[in-house]
Amino acid sequence: MKYYVLVILAVLFWSGNFIFGRYISSDIHPLQLAFYRWFFVLLLLMPYIIMRYKNLLLQFKKHYGMLILQSALGISAFNTFLYYGLQTTTATNALLINSSTPIIIIVMSMFILKKHITKLQFTGIILSTLGVVYLVLKGELLNIVEFEFTKGDFWIIAACTDWALYSVLLKYKPKDLNAFEFFGITTLIGTIILFFVFLFSDQQFSLEFINKGEVFIALSYIVIFPSILSFYFWNISTAQLSANVTGQFAHIMPIFGAILAYYFLGEVLEGYHFIGIVLIATGIYLSTFLKRN
Repeated sequence: MKYYVLVILAVLFWSGNFIFGRYISSDIHPLQLAFYRWFFVLLLLMPYIIMRYKNLLLQFKKHYGMLILQSALGISAFNTFLYYGLQTTTATNALLINSSTPIIIIVMSMFILKKHITKLQFTGIILSTLGVVYLVLKGELLNIVEFEFTKGDFWIIAACTDWALYSVLLKYKPKDLNAFEFFGITTLIGTIILFFVFLFSDQQFSLEFINKGEVFIALSYIVIFPSILSFYFWNISTAQLSANVTGQFAHIMPIFGAILAYYFLGEVLEGYHFIGIVLIATGIYLSTFLKRN
């Protein structure tokens, strides 16, 4: 049960990443936000990385190919794609597209890990996905007629696909790295990758945006909660429960997103939110808890 609580907390904090990422999207370039997010996380992790450098260096020499791939996917690419998407797409579109992540994870698991889907899992996935669709359409199916894709939507699709592959590849995490060591080394590698992407982009290294109070607060939240805590909780939970199980909890994100939007953005919870919550919770129960019990 502990790992289920951890993955729920990870999703809660990541929901805040959507809220704050969208909120400051006009104040900071997506590539800047992605780079400085992980740069500051790396600064916080450096004492631990230095303390564990012998084992980290040894494991990197043994597994450098997989570690670079996992770092590029989980650290460098995912949030860069997400922040680019939040520049032009709506939160509703982002949440709906994000709900496809568990399905992508299961499909990738079938091909990469040779996993099979049970009928109960499939039923749960369909039910929780319907709950997400019901939420983002605000309880009115006719709203789907006005649902339009933008350039940002394709960035979100890329982010979801990226994250699904990262989650599946966590199965190949070096066994001699504990969860925090793995997080530390992937943060280091991923930040280095982002540095070179930033270096060859048209963006300049500047911290002027920190002078804006709202940006500073948002970045502080993103550095501590969605970055350090969520990644640690997700990695340790996925290693114990499998990517198929933890992936289903992505469906909770619209619920947390609605709650956070209510408190931070003043948006009101409507009846369709609660109906969607029931559908999502039931789907997750069918595809995870009931299967295990």
